[in-house]
Formats: sequence, structure tokens, C-alpha cells
Amino acid sequence: MKKLLARMFPRIDRYIISKFIGTYIYSILLIISISIVFDFNENLNKFATYHAPWNAIIFDYYANFVPYFANLFSPLFVFISVIFFTSKLAGNSEIIAMMAAGVSFKRLLRPYMFSAAIIAALNFCLGAYVIPNGNVVRLNFETRYKNKQRVTSASNVQLQVAPGVIAYLQQYDNNTRRGYGFSLDKFEDKKLVSHMTANVIQYDTISDSRYHWKVLNYKIRTLKGLREQITSGMELDTLIMIEPMDLVYSTGQQETFTSPELLRYISKQQERGSQNVVQYEVEYHKRIATSFASFILTLIGASLSARKRKGGMGLSLGIGLALSFSYILLQTISSTFAINAGLPAMLAAWIPNLIYIVIAYFCYRQAPN
Repeated sequence: MKKLLARMFPRIDRYIISKFIGTYIYSILLIISISIVFDFNENLNKFATYHAPWNAIIFDYYANFVPYFANLFSPLFVFISVIFFTSKLAGNSEIIAMMAAGVSFKRLLRPYMFSAAIIAALNFCLGAYVIPNGNVVRLNFETRYKNKQRVTSASNVQLQVAPGVIAYLQQYDNNTRRGYGFSLDKFEDKKLVSHMTANVIQYDTISDSRYHWKVLNYKIRTLKGLREQITSGMELDTLIMIEPMDLVYSTGQQETFTSPELLRYISKQQERGSQNVVQYEVEYHKRIATSFASFILTLIGASLSARKRKGGMGLSLGIGLALSFSYILLQTISSTFAINAGLPAMLAAWIPNLIYIVIAYFCYRQAPN
């Protein structure tokens, strides 16, 4: 096994991979530690005002704060890491020695790309499956002990729950999962065939099945040609293709869905004819695009800092920071255009990568050979 690994990853590869991954982890720990100090100092008064317990602050908030922001700014950490340790290698004439021994710059990039693949895979798995569950806990903590501004109710909600089935709620309270002034209309060939009304509708949170609701003080009018049948009662268990998440939208809600949940939610909303799914589509594609950015930014960083300069790493680090911050800024701008200006979500998520692929190719062409 050792011989196989040694053949696949020669000493020079193992050396660069260890430098890359080690510097990446070190930069994350350093910057996130500083972020925690500033965040705690800023929110200490709120934590004290709302009597947040220490175990909730540590395990519910900061234990989920760290992976969320580490993954969010991973492109920045990758860029800084590559430029930092590559500039140091170049300053110590190690890269010159490698190339003098017959190692081309293209061959030198192999351990860089392998390290970028590890980081990209880790970022995607965390962003698509792990962090969304932690975001639920973190956002609940912020609602309870920090912001107290989360939306928990909705009024005059109308949506298509199935083809030809329209639901309406006059008022809905997400804390109690209860709605008031409910009606459900079914149409066939644009003709009304059934009309249900209920004073109260209650979502069954302990049911084994989804979409399980109880309607209280209900009346159902069934229309068959000129004949009408009326059924009424005090309570009725029924399945209605609505969930609480469909009725109340809060800022950042898309970040609490795993990628499979995002796909299901987007598909369900599109079937209903809803247009308010752009932010969910952007979030889904952004998770993939951000992971892929590790390769692009690694190539740019290695190309910029592989040449030995008299001024050391200062110039390379300055250019790298400018490019990494501009990448994050461009990502934010393109997402905003997708949500507010109708830019396709997939294109918005990939625009930064498409632009930076061109920059990466230019930097690669200018790199030492």
C-alpha cells in the first residue's frame, strides 16, 4: 500500500499537498477565530439581554457559525493559502530548484489540483448536506436570543397546491402551525366542481405522513351540473398538498435546505406555477459553482506566486486578496441580478467562474515555465 501511494504521489507531491492543506486549515482557524472574537463582542449585549445560556451560545450558535462562514469564504481561504505558501516556496528558490530538475509548471500543478479537489469535495458535502441542518439550529438561536425578527406569520396566502386546485388562507401562524379563513377550490375544465371552507386548519406535526391537516368547522360544496351537495362537520382529517414552509418565507430559508430538499422544493413550486423560487435555484447552483471555484482560484494563485520576486510575497498577496474579494463581490452581484432582474439562476451562479476561468488562463500563460 505504501509503495502504491509513493508511486501515485511522489515526495514532491506529498510535500506540496501537505503545505497546501496545512496552510488552508491554518488560515481558516486564524480568520474564523478573529471573526468569533468580533462577533461575540458585538452580540454580547444581546446575549445578556435575552438571557442566552452558555451551552446554547457555544453549541447552537458558534458550533454552527464556524462551518457556515468557513465554507462561505472558502474561495478566499484557498486563494490566500496558495499564494502564501507558493510565494514562500518561490522565495526560498524551491520552485526554481524543482524546475531545474526537469519538473514543468504543468506537472507542478498536479498536487495543487489534487488538493483543490479535496477541498472542493469537502466544501460541496458540507454545503449541500451538513451545514443546512446546522443553519436551522443557528437561525432558531438567532431568532430566540439575537434578532427577534424572524417572520412567523402570513396573511392572504393563495397558491396552487395541485393542477386545478387552489388554496387560500386569510391568516396563518407558523408558531402554532394553524391557519384561519381557509378555502380550497377544485376546478375541472375551468369549471368549479368543489368548494371547501373551514374556520380553522391545523397542521398535524405528529403524523407519519406529510401534508396531513385537520380542518375544523368545515363545509364542502360539491357541484355536479345543476345539482349541489353540501357536507359539513366539526372536524375532518385530510391530505392537502401544503406544508408550513410553503406558507411562510423567512430570509435565508433556502440555506436551511439540503440540496436534495432544494430540488424537491423547486420542483414542487414550479408545478404550482410559483415564480418565487429564484433564490432557491441560485442557492442550489451556487453550491456547485463555489466548490468548482477551488480549481480556478488555485490555478490563479499558483500562477501569480510561482515566480520569485524581490519584494517577496507582498505583491502576489495583494493581487490575490483583490481578486478573491472581487470574486465574492461578483458572486453577490450576480445573485442579486438573478433575484431582482430576471437573470437565469444557473448563469448567475456560474458567471464569476466563467470570468475567472479567462483570468486563470491568462495567469497560467504568464507563469514561469
